[in-house]
Amino acid sequence: MQIEETLIFRLEQLAKLELDAEERAGLISDLNHILTLVEQMNQLDTSQVEPLAHINAGQNRLREDAVGSQTAPEDALRSAPDSDGQFFKVPKVIDL
Repeated sequence: MQIEETLIFRLEQLAKLELDAEERAGLISDLNHILTLVEQMNQLDTSQVEPLAHINAGQNRLREDAVGSQTAPEDALRSAPDSDGQFFKVPKVIDL
């Protein structure tokens, strides 16, 4: 398959683009190069290659959830601009 200028004009219309002659020529060249590479890949023998569900065989390394150091609520609220003694007070941001 070969990309021609008529196809590029059609793609311009569909994508609502306005390309100048230089951009159009570069696009034709780039797309033809991509198609050439795809044709080369299609010639490879992949009959001995198993389909993959994932690229690698890595597994997640999970760890136990452990409580680390915590700031006491009184200490956290002490540095808050406004609180009610138990919670931070913040301006309302959602208007329903």
